[in-house]
Parts: sequence; C-alpha cells; structure tokens
Amino acid sequence: MKVVVLRLRVLLLAVVMIAAVVLAAFAAGSAQAQEVYWSGRRSLPIYSVGREDNAIAITFDCAWGTEYTQSLLDTLSQRGVRATFFAVQFWTEKYPDCVRSIDAAGMELGTHSATHSYMSKQSEEEIRGELKSSAQAITQITGKAVTLFRPPYGDYDDTVIDTAQSLGMYAIQWDVDSLDWKDLSAAEIADRVLPRVKSGSIILCHNNGLHTAEALPILLDSLLARGFTFVPVGELIYRENYTIDPTGRQLLAT
Repeated sequence: MKVVVLRLRVLLLAVVMIAAVVLAAFAAGSAQAQEVYWSGRRSLPIYSVGREDNAIAITFDCAWGTEYTQSLLDTLSQRGVRATFFAVQFWTEKYPDCVRSIDAAGMELGTHSATHSYMSKQSEEEIRGELKSSAQAITQITGKAVTLFRPPYGDYDDTVIDTAQSLGMYAIQWDVDSLDWKDLSAAEIADRVLPRVKSGSIILCHNNGLHTAEALPILLDSLLARGFTFVPVGELIYRENYTIDPTGRQLLAT
C-alpha cells in the first residue's frame, strides 16, 4: 500500500513539474508575442489623438450620392465648424461641383481611395496607384495637396499603412462610429455618438446617410455646449514627433 501511495506521489509530482514547464513556455511565448505587438512594430492608422484641450474632429466619407451634402455644409458653416470629407475618386470625378462646394466652405478633403476596395487584398503597387490617382483627382479640383487617407471599410494591414506613409499621407480611422449608414434615426445616431466623444476623438459619419443631416445639428450643438472644439483632422493630429499606442491613439513623443 505504501509503495502504491509513494508511486502516486511521484507521478503527481511529475505531472506538476511538466505542467509548470509547459506554463512557463507558454508565458514566455505570450510575453514575446505581446512584446512584438505592444512595441509598436505593427503599423497602425490614427484612431484618435491624445489631447487635453477638448479638440475633436467630425468626418464624412463620400462614396455614394450627394443629396444631403449641401445641408451638411450649411449646418457646419452656420456653427463655424470645419470638418473633414474623405472622397473616393469615382465620387470626386462624378461630382466635381460638390467637391468645389466642400472646399469653398472651408472644409478639408482627404482621399477615401480610388475604387472603395478592400485595400489589404491589394499589392503595394496597386495601393500606391489608388492613393496617387485619388489624391490627384481632388487636387485637380481644389488645387490643394492631399495628405489624409481613410481606408475603405476601415480595412488595412501593414502594407496599406506603410505605403500611405511613404507617400506622405496620414492614415485616419475613428474612435466614434455613428453607424449612420445603417439608416439609424437622428436620435439613434445622437445616442451612439454623444456618450463616446472625448478630447481628441474622431467621429465617423457619411455624407449621404439617410438621417445624418438631420442628426448633425443635434451632435454639433450638444458637443459645443459641452465645451468641445471642432477642428479638421489635419489640425487635430500631430504631424511629427509622435507615437501611436496599441489602441491607435496618437501621442506626442516624450
């Protein structure tokens, strides 16, 4: 009996030792993987900006239609708010007068690609071609250089971000999504956006959302009353001496 108990204890000790070795190896591997991710070696776009001055940006992606765009511009101008519009090339070429109106209203324009495709599935050469041609289409109308880029569908990989950077473009995402493309009501859009905004936030909307123009006065008036200041994305972000943390928040380098 004593021999059996002794053998069981030895077996149990061996199991514990093996488990400890496995856990240690797993922890080491996890730590190594975590170090790679948290070290900033992954290429990330800017989701928000580390600011304490209550500056925020509201953005509109332009890919389909223009029915509500002038209403958006009127609401923005009435409140002295400058926004950023990200335009797809085929939209830019189809509605050049709308692009001129956005620019004339003092708004900022960035590219939203040439074809509104999933760019992570493209080669570096294809990505470069999309960014160059779509930026050129905007510049031909406004006479202004394009330095901001929003990947369609929020889809990206290292190649997309690195290629944009090589062309002098800042890839811009968002940290507050209105989901206006789902045809939410104005009240539902406001309920989604308002609780999520903080200093340095970037709000995502669409120029042709069914109720976006209706929701915009609610958003602007509420956020202005809370002490937020709207600036274009190009004035919200840091252009140099910055880092991007794992959440995509851009921070001044220390």
